[in-house]
Amino acid sequence: MALAIRHRGPDDAGAWVDAEAGIALGHRRLSIIDLSPAGHQPMLSSCGRFVLAFNGEIYNHLVLRSELEKSGVSPVWRGHSDTETLLAGFAAWGVEATLQRSVGMFSIALWDKVEGCLTLARDRFGEKPLYYGWVSSAFGQAFLFGSELKALHAYPGFDNPISRGALALFMRHCTVPAPYSIYEDVFKLQPGVILNLRKKDFAGRSPSLEPYWQLTDAVHKGQSDLILDEKEAITNLEGVLRQAVAEQVVADVPLGAFLSGGVDSSTIVALIQTQSQRPVETFTVGFDDAGFDESHHALAVARHIGTNHHEIRLTSDDARLVIPLLPQLYDEPFADSSQIPTYLICQTARQNVTVAISGDGGDELFGGYNRYFWAERIWKRLAWMPSTLRMVLGNGIQVLPIEQWDALGRKLKGADAVERLGDKAYKLAYRMKTVKSLDDLYRSLVTEWPKEIDLVKGASHLSTLLDESNLVKGISESEHRMMLWDTLTYLPDDILTKVDRAAMGVSLETRVPFLDHRVVELAWRLPLSMKIRAGQGKWALRQLLYKYVPRELIERPKAGFAIPVGQWLRGPLRGWAEALLDERRLEQEGYLNPLPIRLAWQQHLSGKFDWTTRLWTVLMFQAWLECQ
Repeated sequence: MALAIRHRGPDDAGAWVDAEAGIALGHRRLSIIDLSPAGHQPMLSSCGRFVLAFNGEIYNHLVLRSELEKSGVSPVWRGHSDTETLLAGFAAWGVEATLQRSVGMFSIALWDKVEGCLTLARDRFGEKPLYYGWVSSAFGQAFLFGSELKALHAYPGFDNPISRGALALFMRHCTVPAPYSIYEDVFKLQPGVILNLRKKDFAGRSPSLEPYWQLTDAVHKGQSDLILDEKEAITNLEGVLRQAVAEQVVADVPLGAFLSGGVDSSTIVALIQTQSQRPVETFTVGFDDAGFDESHHALAVARHIGTNHHEIRLTSDDARLVIPLLPQLYDEPFADSSQIPTYLICQTARQNVTVAISGDGGDELFGGYNRYFWAERIWKRLAWMPSTLRMVLGNGIQVLPIEQWDALGRKLKGADAVERLGDKAYKLAYRMKTVKSLDDLYRSLVTEWPKEIDLVKGASHLSTLLDESNLVKGISESEHRMMLWDTLTYLPDDILTKVDRAAMGVSLETRVPFLDHRVVELAWRLPLSMKIRAGQGKWALRQLLYKYVPRELIERPKAGFAIPVGQWLRGPLRGWAEALLDERRLEQEGYLNPLPIRLAWQQHLSGKFDWTTRLWTVLMFQAWLECQ
């Protein structure tokens, strides 16, 4: 099982087994802090009670050591690894209290010899993955856990069937959301949660799950204690981000940062550079397709800040060569197509550094996604209408053929011209007919296949956090509700999953300063007007960035990290896609209903609709299934 994830830890390997207790821990190590044998895992506590396998970094572990020493409960230290610090904390304070004191990213498996209890825990935002579940095999029923599904898959006799309910969720959201996995009886531990399973329950189904930190608590506390003075807000933001950056650049190996030239990554890189005595190693991706290339923006920022900048130039052929690697890399179906450039930039960075700092999290915390700007505007234009009138108008839009809408869009002049107006009009018509509230509109915006239950044969409905309206209860601004839902779902299930698998697939550690929980707690103390102002997001973050980088190097429309997958599906990838979407093949496999898929495929090929994301979701499942 550990060998299956050796890419996550190529530097060292270890196993610890207590056959009598029926427990085994395996570990693969990517050495970042304390490269000596003193950092070897699984690690036994000095008191002999606990055994720990730990993936991640505890950025404030030296602070925790100092606290343990001042309290007179520290052991005689064998090395300077954060693993040893965690064990000492668990012995002195207990698991929950130690994790609440910890600043970092992690997944842990801890065995308590005295209590006969296995504890699993995951960091507050889900930066590090952790799967667990039950499998029946020739060895009997077993409880398994690991950083990736391929570790569980390596267990002798693993044959858990595909979960059709989870597959339906994948078709809806392009990723399998926690707590589910693509396999029945296998789950993702949710962020900020501790799982305890006692020896007597190893073959049962009764672990206890308890949160040690909850984002919703931080949100409600922050919203009741807003910082209303703009100068104070920016000063506090700079202070907490500088602290997060300072802690996260500590490593005993080479370290760099991703730089897109946007607000988030530029802010992080600028703060790193102000605290570094030498130029920071920065990395960006450039595309030969000018319509998708923003590398010149990153270069301009890098030159101003003074980093040692690396740019990888990609052709479409380079990117397409990654596609066959994706099923093995991601372990379960995953369909955010920016996974391709993410993997390539990680691959390039790993040739120079072992740790890379990322700017992820800024959009969710400071209001960066386009849906935060225009979702409410759209709803205000629809909300006054009775549902019957919205239905009539939606049907009316679809009376006019797509080609005529496209022609109308081309007749508009200058900035009013609209490409593919028919595609946009038909998608708006669908939402007009189906959504009943602004929150409904948000859910439709994060849904690809709207009738995913009908798409997946035999699927049952599985609820997700998006179904829990109580999570956003009491939050009056729709933008803040969307930001909270995104941080709970889209961030861990899509963004952080994408980066973790791409980076660890090439043995690169990534760190995310925006997800220091102290930064998150401060962000939720800022009123919405300090995030979104005049139709633009990240106001407070921009004011901070302008202290280090001129405004003119940053101000431009948000682009994202896109590649022309839709064009490739009509061109060089058409044969590959056609084989995976073959109607007879879909029928024989028995998971997906071919009719809506074939319709979407034909509409996409004709150019009438852009179903790139919808089709990529099906293709990633089909490619994954082919590898099973």
